Amino acid sequence: MRITGGVLKGRQIKCPKGVIRPAMDRMRESVFAILGGLDGKSFLDLFSGSGTIAIEAASRGAERVELCEKDKIKIPVILENVAVVEHELGFIVKCHFMPVEYFIKRCKDSFDYIFFDPPFPYKFHAELIKNAAENGICKSGGTIIVHRPEEKSMPDKIGELIRTDMRTYGRSVVDFYSLII
Repeated sequence: MRITGGVLKGRQIKCPKGVIRPAMDRMRESVFAILGGLDGKSFLDLFSGSGTIAIEAASRGAERVELCEKDKIKIPVILENVAVVEHELGFIVKCHFMPVEYFIKRCKDSFDYIFFDPPFPYKFHAELIKNAAENGICKSGGTIIVHRPEEKSMPDKIGELIRTDMRTYGRSVVDFYSLII
């Protein structure tokens, strides 16, 4: 896998062993193009896998980047991948290794952008997104991005979140929800 934009563009990163579905280059490029500049913004990558999305956000200028992944097998590769960011940018990507559901319950910070990329069989997309918004981890005016299989439908409104965009990439769909209060 490679970073598709920003100061680390073209840099190769590793993919952990085990079950992983890395975000396609085309999809990542499109998502970040839609988001626009990340300078001064905060970014949270949930169900991080290899850390690719978090690294893309750091590469593209996000001021604060965190990720969460529960699969212990992926930890060494994630740490190796985010070490590239620290070495090249002098920037630390904060890593949380626990279930996303638990992280959302105990997180005291809020973020401008939150990227959810649960395993495709995951069944609780809407509930988890609603919990994230209700627990205050999405800033007012912030955006939650959800990567899902096309056969998994999502509502236009989840609590205080409103779907503002939806893009299809093969069998994958990316939904953009904004918190408007």
